Amino acid sequence: MRQDTPAKVYNVLFVCTHNSARSIMAEGLMNSLGRGQFKAWSAGSQPGGAVNPFALKTLTRLHIPADGYRSKDWDEFAQPGAPALDFVFTVCDKAAGEVCPVWPGQPVSAHWGLPDPAAVDGSDAVKTQAFLDTAVALKRRIELMLALPLASLDRMSLQREIKDIGTQ
Repeated sequence: MRQDTPAKVYNVLFVCTHNSARSIMAEGLMNSLGRGQFKAWSAGSQPGGAVNPFALKTLTRLHIPADGYRSKDWDEFAQPGAPALDFVFTVCDKAAGEVCPVWPGQPVSAHWGLPDPAAVDGSDAVKTQAFLDTAVALKRRIELMLALPLASLDRMSLQREIKDIGTQ
């Protein structure tokens, strides 16, 4: 009797400067939409130490668990024993311009920059909408990535496809 081998689980890291909003929402979205085929984390180059409450409210609104998130330093993912990463995405322009650590696993990387919803001024309703707009854009990009035939793409083709998603 043939025994099926388990499907590969892809490790994904979303990076933003403070790891409080965009990268947190991307982590939650990928873990939810990836349905066990993807394991996502998030980190920051200069973590703020706290997750933005609007990010957590947005995840809840999208029916994604909003507990267990923390603002953490990206160095955690460059240490011995850290998961070998398959993909690293920067989701803010500032983090994209910084010198990143050397990631274990030589991941495919791309910049999926989006405006910072935490920088939006206004009422709670205005801020809520900004976070939702950002989450919807992240969700769309993640869905496009999940639709790629990852196992059949060579590394250069995969890099190009992943990079192109960040422009949509």
